[in-house]
Amino acid sequence: MLLECDKVSKTYDGQTVLVRIDMQVNAGESVALVGASGEGKSTLLSIAGLLLAPSAGRVTVDGKGIERLNDVELSALRAQAFGFVFQHNQLIGSLRALDNVLVPSCFAYQGDCQKRALALMKEFGLEDRLWHYPHQLSVGQKRRVALARAMLLSPKIIIADEPTNDLDPVTGRVVINELLNYPDKKHAVIYATHDMAMARRADRILHLHNGKIEQISEDQLAHVFECEEKEEAGA
Repeated sequence: MLLECDKVSKTYDGQTVLVRIDMQVNAGESVALVGASGEGKSTLLSIAGLLLAPSAGRVTVDGKGIERLNDVELSALRAQAFGFVFQHNQLIGSLRALDNVLVPSCFAYQGDCQKRALALMKEFGLEDRLWHYPHQLSVGQKRRVALARAMLLSPKIIIADEPTNDLDPVTGRVVINELLNYPDKKHAVIYATHDMAMARRADRILHLHNGKIEQISEDQLAHVFECEEKEEAGA
């Protein structure tokens, strides 16, 4: 098991967002996390990726508990174990596309990162955008740069938060295809999505609702989305 959240809870300013969440991610699988806006999907992904501390519960990464790690050890584990694709890309505006992809190598150098970055940029159809700044890239190009950055060091787990939320259908398919090609016997992907078709392509689907999580089947997914659309329309 690459990742385990055991009885994880999170409270902000007296409001409980997550309630005793149990979640596991295994090597070789993709896991989709679905739920209405405001249900805590981003919070759960941040806790799973060691970006945010839980209020209670335990997170284990590749068999290693994090409770006694200091900040330096925690940062090293996060850099080694995780690649992140954030909702809003979070590219560095002063760096060109290739240099943005290379950012993780500043924290956990592995082999010929320049060669790996160039190969990823070519794979994602960005070889003619190496020296462009983020403001010179389309939304889809920025997302592909962010995905290449997440994959640079071949982390055990890629965490993606709504990776196709602002993309056109064609670019969205490119991104999700690359993302879902990543899991193998040593690697996994977990992603939050509002896209039912994208959720269906995962090996497992987890539904987060009222602070709690459950695994659902592909057959249940349409009903879940229908209920969430009604709730959001009535909010």
